[in-house]
Amino acid sequence: MENDVTTIQIKKTVVEELNKAKKYRRETYSDVISYLIEFIKNEKEKEEFDKFVMEAQKEKMRELWDNKADEAWENA
Repeated sequence: MENDVTTIQIKKTVVEELNKAKKYRRETYSDVISYLIEFIKNEKEKEEFDKFVMEAQKEKMRELWDNKADEAWENA
């Protein structure tokens, strides 16, 4: 299955950008595209993790900022 290949049509401007993204001159477009896919997956995972952490911290931050004792000091 790994040796299965297909022909795709892409704009010449995309080919130019893929050429710029190559790590070395003879790197295949398949390798470049695979790298970009992994990069996108990792970014999405990082974004999901960041959202999870922010949501988990939201309640604690609410406790810290909505503290009646602190409000008393503001008016002292």
